[in-house]
Amino acid sequence: MRCARKTRGRPSRRILPWEGAADQYRDILYHGGIFGSGFIVGWFTTHMAHHMLGRAYRNNPDTFQDNVLWRFMRNSLDSGAFHTQQAQWDKIDLPIWAVGNWSGMGLHLRGATEGYMRAASKHKKLRIHCGTHYHPFYSEDGRRDQLRFFDYWLKDIDNGVMAEPPVKLAIRTGHGAYHFRYETEWPIARTQWTRLYLDLSAPQAQVDGMAGTLARSKPTTAGKRSYSATGASDAGHASASSTSLAAGGGGGISLITPPLDQDTEITGPLAAQLWVSSTTEDMDLLLTLRNIDPAGNDVLEVGQQGQPVPVAKGWLRVSHRQLDHELSLPYRPYHKHVRRQWLAPNEVVEVQVEIWPTSMVFKRGHRIRLDIQPRDGIGSAPYTHYHADYNVGQNTIYSGGDRESFLLVPIIPPK
Repeated sequence: MRCARKTRGRPSRRILPWEGAADQYRDILYHGGIFGSGFIVGWFTTHMAHHMLGRAYRNNPDTFQDNVLWRFMRNSLDSGAFHTQQAQWDKIDLPIWAVGNWSGMGLHLRGATEGYMRAASKHKKLRIHCGTHYHPFYSEDGRRDQLRFFDYWLKDIDNGVMAEPPVKLAIRTGHGAYHFRYETEWPIARTQWTRLYLDLSAPQAQVDGMAGTLARSKPTTAGKRSYSATGASDAGHASASSTSLAAGGGGGISLITPPLDQDTEITGPLAAQLWVSSTTEDMDLLLTLRNIDPAGNDVLEVGQQGQPVPVAKGWLRVSHRQLDHELSLPYRPYHKHVRRQWLAPNEVVEVQVEIWPTSMVFKRGHRIRLDIQPRDGIGSAPYTHYHADYNVGQNTIYSGGDRESFLLVPIIPPK
């Protein structure tokens, strides 16, 4: 937060949270109720080592006495322990420019869109870029946006920044390429909310090595696919692209669309409705959206740490499936995470999975692929997860009939 003197007729405070998280529980520690151990454990222990083993030790050798990691893991439900680290949106009424990163799946994205949608401010903007966690901040474009915002609110320089459309989005076109585009709202008003139905009814050999297909029409026949909850591969279930199970990890099943007959832009929040069961009392759903080119190769983007990443990620531990109906939206389910609803063996339940927002233009001839896995899949590092020891046995995904499973995608027609 940056504060300053009160300017003529304008609020005395304003903020520009750059790639920030806003909910310690949902944005960082427990994605869909699954503990994000990969990032937070490494981040914390590195900082603890700096203060206990590095030069800082000379001045304060007894710092970091609080067992933070124990506290994080002990509070695995949203029980109130993280209340002070969760934005109180109704109390944020000062000018705000919320800034996120499409590549920040697991930390530096969700807070920006939640902030823009839910903050009480009358003066708010949204910017989402892509690439690493560092370069956009120091780019000429990034510096210019920051300076113009603060010049307007802190120095009374009427530079027109608040007269521009409030939403500025990097529209990704593949392999790191993108262009910025202004919009007047989020989600984009002209969005064509499109269901891609899971179809698991066809014999395995008829769907190009996938477990099934993603189709715009409802499947006429019910189907299902089971997979190992340990992440071990069943032949034909895991991969048909050049990135194999060994490279991507995670096991599970994959579904894919036919080749697209035209360039298709997907920009906005996504969600999945799935019917599932397990032979155990719980199951993890780790979803990955991928862009597959005509040769079967992944079109990967630049991640926050410079690593290759896919299009989007979503997560849910099925025992955390209880929704907050006041905060849930058709395109963004919001889970309470206040109690566990354990499964009975082979009990079939409906779940809603939040998939973090994204932007990608899938080129003509490319295909949209969805991985549903019990483990972290391709492009997850460093935001990987701990998988509890109940992840054994078999998990099953259902489609068709009275168990409609689908992926909801925000297709954006040209202006």
